[in-house]
Amino acid sequence: MKNQILTLILVLAASVVNAAPDGAALFHQHCAVCHGDDGKGGVGVPLSLTSFINSVSDEYLRTTIRLGRPGRIMPAFPALSDAQVNALVEHMRGWSDAPTVTHNTEPVKGDAKRGEQLFAKYCEQCHGENGKGGTGTGVTFSRKRELPIIAPALNNSGFLAAATDTMIKDTLIYGREGTPMTSSLVTGLSETDIDDLVSYIRSFEAQPHDSAEDEVMPAVIVAESPYTVEETIENLKAAITDQNFTLIRTDYVEHGFVEEGKENKKQVVLHFCNFNFLFQALAIDPRVGVFLPCRVTVTEQDGKVQVATINPMLLSGLFNNDELKEACREMTGIYEAIIEDAVL
Repeated sequence: MKNQILTLILVLAASVVNAAPDGAALFHQHCAVCHGDDGKGGVGVPLSLTSFINSVSDEYLRTTIRLGRPGRIMPAFPALSDAQVNALVEHMRGWSDAPTVTHNTEPVKGDAKRGEQLFAKYCEQCHGENGKGGTGTGVTFSRKRELPIIAPALNNSGFLAAATDTMIKDTLIYGREGTPMTSSLVTGLSETDIDDLVSYIRSFEAQPHDSAEDEVMPAVIVAESPYTVEETIENLKAAITDQNFTLIRTDYVEHGFVEEGKENKKQVVLHFCNFNFLFQALAIDPRVGVFLPCRVTVTEQDGKVQVATINPMLLSGLFNNDELKEACREMTGIYEAIIEDAVL
């Protein structure tokens, strides 16, 4: 009897270990926050769009999951197992009954130089100069946007590694129904023109790209104040106003964590915002809402007063969005100027 029970336990354990990954659960965990649980899009592009899911191969999806889109919002997922990646792809395939397409890997032969001219005329308006991608991100903002879907970056190393020439050519020929991307044949281009465009897009692989910044960024910007906590707070208020920001409120760091009235009066946080800057940053990447509006803290410990705030440049690296770097660089400069004015 004991042997039978042991055998049953081993069989059950083996079945758990060998159970296939749940693609729906994985999608909800890793993808839905940007692409929506139903794949209809959000911060990320819609994946369940028929004209997309029916036109891409499983290998394209697998490579995209593995490599992401460096410098854009889409992160890489190197830690997922092959079985998990396959489960994700299978889950996405469930959005359509159409047969899975395959694309051959033969290069398209065209005139890249002529394709550059065609790209500037027909593609650059949406996909950006040199294929750097459309401005901003997302499809579900409440405010009006220029395009329902932001055109992807075609000079992205992740895209170029995932997409074959045949896939790019088919996309140009048939367009993406449900998006601003129309058939290039309908717009008057010939198949020769399309070959030239594909060759130009493929030539992006040979172009130099900005390397990731290797500098290790500190998590916070910190400065010691020669003034009292109260004086430092007043100095910060004046500096915030000088930088054209609006002070929203001043509060104790412990507010809400301890009984009201028992907060540490030597730990204060100032909340402030420039709403124009806020909206511009959110249009680039809505995830910046995690650390906006702006905050700076003043604390006193062992007789020393310190002013500290998060370092936006560190956060821009975490968000994998080159366009966001400029906004974060500007924000870092503003933080440094406010703190410097307050403690000098």
